[in-house]
Amino acid sequence: MRLGIVSAEVKVMLKMKKMTETYDMKVFTDSGDYFGDIEDGIITSNKTFGWKIKATKSSFLSKVLGNAKGVIVPHQLVKSVGDVFIISRSAVPNYPAEDESASA
Repeated sequence: MRLGIVSAEVKVMLKMKKMTETYDMKVFTDSGDYFGDIEDGIITSNKTFGWKIKATKSSFLSKVLGNAKGVIVPHQLVKSVGDVFIISRSAVPNYPAEDESASA
């Protein structure tokens, strides 16, 4: 007697987005902090190299950067793209050393 093993085949569809659909999309860190908005995508050799993220008034990025307009985040640090971008916490610049000493 042979026991039949039923294998469930799982099909995962990859949802693609057009580059233009990502403009002005909100960006959050994987820890939930609002980081900024997508300003532009950087493409090299038909691959996404990175993303220009602009600092907005209420974003964590504007607090860290001061007068700078934004940063470029390498695509490798993007964890998810859906209704919002989720990026790795390692993409977040550190606070300047003087801010740390002022809070101590």
